[in-house]
Amino acid sequence: MIFVNLTTTDLERSKAFYTALGCDINPMFTDENAACVVWDENTNFMVLTHGHFSQFTDKRIADPHAVAQVLVSFSRDSREHVDKTVDAGVAAGGREPRAAQDHGFMYGRSLEDPDGNILEFLYMEPQAAAQGPEAYVAEHGAGPDPVPGR
Repeated sequence: MIFVNLTTTDLERSKAFYTALGCDINPMFTDENAACVVWDENTNFMVLTHGHFSQFTDKRIADPHAVAQVLVSFSRDSREHVDKTVDAGVAAGGREPRAAQDHGFMYGRSLEDPDGNILEFLYMEPQAAAQGPEAYVAEHGAGPDPVPGR
């Protein structure tokens, strides 16, 4: 299982945001200091108030609105599923910090939660996932934006 720990300045707002994306809140691990956001059977977010988060580190807590510390990416079943997820997040108080990235074989969009934590949602064509982007591009062409970083 994976547990990603994020900070929040407003726990109730965070719970509302993540449930708007289709997540559940596990009440057994949720109280006034933290909420366990369930993405699927293997992936959970612990959204922690600053006071609670500070018990786990001696470092200063970063302001996700000002600095990027981590990008958490999730695969989706289709381009439409990517759009639906990000659109739901924006409607629930999130922000889309940049335009969609369409590389032909892979499509993705970024979403900031209300605290500025960055989530990315992507769909990759099955052939590209199984055989690599070059195999997909060789058969279907480069698409709107060629293979990133090459």
